[in-house]
Amino acid sequence: MKTTFSRAFFTAAIILLAALLLVGASFQALVRNMLVRQTENNLKDDCATVAGLATAYYAQSAVSKQDFFVNLSIATRVSGADAVICDSRGRLVLCSDSPLGCSHQGMVIQENYLQQVFQEGVVSDMGLVQGLYEEARYVVGMPILDASGQQPVGLVLLSTPVNKAMALLDKLSDSYLLVSVVVVLVAVIVITLMARYQSSPLKEMAKVASDFGHGQLDARVSIDEGSPQEVQELALAFNNMASSLEKSEYQRQEFVANVSHELKTPMTTISGYVDGMLDGTIPPERHEHYMRLVSQETKRLSRLVRSMLDISRMQGQERIPPERLTRFDLAACVGKVLVTFEQSVVEKNLNVEVDFPEHSVDTRADQDAITQVVYNLMDNAVKFCPPAGTLRVAIREGGDRLYVSVGNDGDTIPPEELPLVFDRFHKLDKSRAKNRDGWGLGLYIVKTLIDRHGENISVTSQNGKTEFTFTLPLVN
Repeated sequence: MKTTFSRAFFTAAIILLAALLLVGASFQALVRNMLVRQTENNLKDDCATVAGLATAYYAQSAVSKQDFFVNLSIATRVSGADAVICDSRGRLVLCSDSPLGCSHQGMVIQENYLQQVFQEGVVSDMGLVQGLYEEARYVVGMPILDASGQQPVGLVLLSTPVNKAMALLDKLSDSYLLVSVVVVLVAVIVITLMARYQSSPLKEMAKVASDFGHGQLDARVSIDEGSPQEVQELALAFNNMASSLEKSEYQRQEFVANVSHELKTPMTTISGYVDGMLDGTIPPERHEHYMRLVSQETKRLSRLVRSMLDISRMQGQERIPPERLTRFDLAACVGKVLVTFEQSVVEKNLNVEVDFPEHSVDTRADQDAITQVVYNLMDNAVKFCPPAGTLRVAIREGGDRLYVSVGNDGDTIPPEELPLVFDRFHKLDKSRAKNRDGWGLGLYIVKTLIDRHGENISVTSQNGKTEFTFTLPLVN
């Protein structure tokens, strides 16, 4: 299995080797061309000098034979090249390495080459000079002219071994090879260290992910500040995901525990009453009374199941579908809901304060959902309002928003409990004792429905007055 380290290492190694080969080949080609041009130019300059000396000598000027030999020897030694002088017929008459006579004397240069030099003036070539040298050479040929400068009287061949000319290139190649080896070794070490350093956080995240998958929900990734930004972002995203999953798992466990607790009480009650009637503990004349209690508990269970189904349905969507948004009069909607609580209000002798605008106030929302929101809020307000208390319902306009408030008199909710009132199954201890009909799901449903509309809901409770307020868009 290929690891991040191996992928990074081999990728970097291939790129580095390709770069070194490309640079080395380009450098060698550049240096070779430079050396060839420089060698040819030097040979041409030196050949012109030797040809000038030979022209002066053949013209029987002031240059003596001895001076010519001395000058020829000095010129070839300074240039490091070998000179050969031939007559007009191409016959070799003098070698610079043995001015007084050598075994090459009498050798004849090929006629076609001789004529090429006489015609072109200067001929540069590279290869073997048959009969003279055994190794490949750079050769420059130049004619020796008579005193008039018109007729060739001889030929000068100046040459130097190719290996000698390329000696600098060989040294540079050796140096480049040594430097390349050092660079590759250093790069391998650096890449290895960097790859291991960069892959270390990934291994840490893999380990933490494995621990998290095996049930350690508090496992988190710890990354150094010096780690790459991408790794830090990945670690942060992983930790956020882990925290979210841990919270979801906690809520799931809490939800199951709460549902189990809430189901246990009515089911125990129903079972006790039914068993009591079956075994005769409850006399027949009391059966009707206890059957009514069983009916009430059954209805409570039905409401719980319906509420949980509503929650499940709402959690499947983040926002209300646009096709379900309709325009309606919010005041009329709230008024209809208020009417449904008439009997409860009369039974508890509650004072109802209604503050609606005198004109219609239209909004665009899911009317069924808003009806359920208002119903749940009023249901809570009526339940927890003491007898002869006050129930307050108000709608007011503010800019492009409508503010709907439902409040009641009663016990003040402690400040530390206010942020929790919209949580699932959350109940105040005192409300558990006073009201067995509540499941702690009503306000959670209210909050979910308002959030799905993209609106806000808040709660205040002080001086024995509690008020819930939510917003909706105002449609002119």
